[in-house]
Amino acid sequence: MSQRTCLSVILAAGEGTRMKSAVPKVLHPIAGLPMVAHVVKAAEAAGSGDLALVIGHGADEMRKATQKFAPKAETFVQDKRLGTAHAVLAARDAISKGYDDILVMFGDTPLIDPEVLSAARLKLAGGAAVVVVGFRTSNPSGYGRLIEKGGKLIAIREEKDCTDEEKKITFCNGGLMAVAGKHALQLLDQVGNDNAKGEYYLTDIVEIAGGQGFDVVAAEAGFENVLGINNRAELAAAEGIWQARRRREAMLSGVSLIAPETVFFSYDTEIGADTIVEPNVWFGPGVTIATGARIHAFSHIEGATIASNCDVGPFARLRPGADLKQRAKVGNFCEVKQATVEEGAKVNHLTYIGDARVGAGANIGAGTITCNYDGYSKFFTDIGEGAFVGSNSSLVAPVTIGKGGYVASGSVITESVPDDALAFGRARQRTLPGKGKELRERFAAAAAARKKG
Repeated sequence: MSQRTCLSVILAAGEGTRMKSAVPKVLHPIAGLPMVAHVVKAAEAAGSGDLALVIGHGADEMRKATQKFAPKAETFVQDKRLGTAHAVLAARDAISKGYDDILVMFGDTPLIDPEVLSAARLKLAGGAAVVVVGFRTSNPSGYGRLIEKGGKLIAIREEKDCTDEEKKITFCNGGLMAVAGKHALQLLDQVGNDNAKGEYYLTDIVEIAGGQGFDVVAAEAGFENVLGINNRAELAAAEGIWQARRRREAMLSGVSLIAPETVFFSYDTEIGADTIVEPNVWFGPGVTIATGARIHAFSHIEGATIASNCDVGPFARLRPGADLKQRAKVGNFCEVKQATVEEGAKVNHLTYIGDARVGAGANIGAGTITCNYDGYSKFFTDIGEGAFVGSNSSLVAPVTIGKGGYVASGSVITESVPDDALAFGRARQRTLPGKGKELRERFAAAAAARKKG
């Protein structure tokens, strides 16, 4: 099958009015990726070399989004919504290029497994002209039934047209279809619109192909694979299914999830074996974690790289550009953004490190802030190997703390500190005996006077 060429026609022209959104339905995300992009990824994984995306509502927005996840896809506009066969024919120019296999997919079915598409393509390679992907359910009410005879698919019957016997069939139409490229256009061109809605239905090619003596067969898939998204509730359900799949995959690959149902991955999360993830952790796009790390509870991580044996959290936030080297520690209520924390360095408590480097083995005290932004531009802070920054210090960038440098607690550092130097950036303490008592008495008297007034 590797020698067979394949075009995937992805139908994404629906307005999605039930989403109650200005955003085109298929651009709503699952695991941080537009649902149509999940369909694209599945098609590519099944060997589809080319993509034709049929769009309508929000065409300009769709084209712009498509460039990010499918830069080589051709886009075609379905100006009028006249049915699924009409939508597929919007991509006539692509279909006419002479592919062996044509996959017809829907942009709102993000859970399709590439193996289902590959199985459909295998049936085409075996001589079938049309392959319809179906699913079995104990409650088929509302679904079109797949009518089979002698191992062949002879019709797709909508429930309202089914006989009482046909309504008992539990094998239902999933909508996805594979068509032999050499027959695709002539079959599609024969689809008529002599029906109540005056629309051109893709499902009609089953009987058209069968009537011409072509082999038409069904391929079975789990219901999740053909689950279409029409509203926000269904979007959330699909997210839950995707996350459950990914959590299981992670655990089977050697990752410990203490409370799996509370951990959320993104589509591209990479996480190494022997990593432990505690409850209530969220991974945004662009996260890579090596082996043996520990991610403590309630941490929020996106766009970050975490090396082996690092320790993160609890309640840590790693933002894009955070790069933790081996055995680095970012502790509770700390935020790291666009910064490298080198091997064995510690950023333990209540600290912000942005646009910075924390050298190997350095220790950053609680409440430290790199002051990296002046309202207009960002500036860099460089903290050397083995440096010690005392608690409640502000490092005003651009500034360098040299190798082995020591910053006293409570300092505001505006000038670079040489290697092995000690820097104080705070006012000298004055102690006034009895002054505390005097202040308390003065404040108490003032408060009493306000109450009387």
